[in-house]
Amino acid sequence: MSSPRVVTFGEIMLRLAPPGFERFLQSPGFVATWGGGEANVAVSLAGYGIPASFVTAAPNNALADSMIGEMRRMGVETGDIIRKAGRMGVYYVETGANQRPSKVIYDRENSSIALSKPGDFDWDKIFTGATWFHTTGITPAISQSAADLALEAAKAAQSRGITVSCDLNYRKNLWKYGKKASEVMSELVNYVDVVIANEEDCQAALGIQADVDVHSGQLDHGVYEALAKKVVAAYPNIKTISITLRESKSASHNGWSACLYDGKDFLLSKHYEITHIVDRVGGGDSFGGGLIYGLIKLGTKQEALEFATAASCLKHSLPGDFNRFTVEEVKTLMGGDGSGRVQR
Repeated sequence: MSSPRVVTFGEIMLRLAPPGFERFLQSPGFVATWGGGEANVAVSLAGYGIPASFVTAAPNNALADSMIGEMRRMGVETGDIIRKAGRMGVYYVETGANQRPSKVIYDRENSSIALSKPGDFDWDKIFTGATWFHTTGITPAISQSAADLALEAAKAAQSRGITVSCDLNYRKNLWKYGKKASEVMSELVNYVDVVIANEEDCQAALGIQADVDVHSGQLDHGVYEALAKKVVAAYPNIKTISITLRESKSASHNGWSACLYDGKDFLLSKHYEITHIVDRVGGGDSFGGGLIYGLIKLGTKQEALEFATAASCLKHSLPGDFNRFTVEEVKTLMGGDGSGRVQR
């Protein structure tokens, strides 16, 4: 069996956030970091010791130089990033607390990746030695050419026998260029082996309805099992679908768990009560990175699901997009030690 190497593809943005839990420009400054769904997954995997390469298009300026340097510092391969016309996308995030929700403002129009198109990337070179390819539903939402490019990448990976995963990641504020999300994503998912989603993603990105109220804070596992089976029935190429189960009691307090269906078995993870969320942005990406790691490295799909859920639970305790936990730390929480006691 070849050693694992994961390629992720999408947009990374400059993330600008007020300090702590402040509102936008409550203080005259922002904390600048980096973030983006596919980049976040690459960072998680690199931290777990899986060789991971992040592929994107970036402008030829000092901001992009800084981004590439940060990705390298996190252990991610950046040799297939192309430099071209366009700008660096930016997003602003105001972290919510208690009954005040988090807010995100996107500023990514005419970014380098939004202007990219099929033929811009050398997939033969990029996929040499790769065993897994990961993208999300965010990239196809940016522009028609980016959607065409994501489809090209998924087709190229599948034709080479590479496992393809996609986090559906529906973002209603991005789908503005004409096509509906379900129109684009239903075609892309035909080339995907592993789907990661929440209930809203399945309904908005794939048009598959389920009797789920995403704002109720309560879960009916039977509804999620039915939803997972509907997705696999509609897309028989999908080998595994994992749906995250978030009970939003407030911006600071969520219940967190996940389920997985592989066409035969329906699995549920341990439930975590997260009573003090520091930052939930990137929580889904840390789940995706954990699931990919688990499916590659752990013995069973139940273990993979538990690893992903624990990894994402831990990420909620960190500011910023990136997951910064080790395999050992995630496994400690999987094993039941969630006390938060000082380790010394």
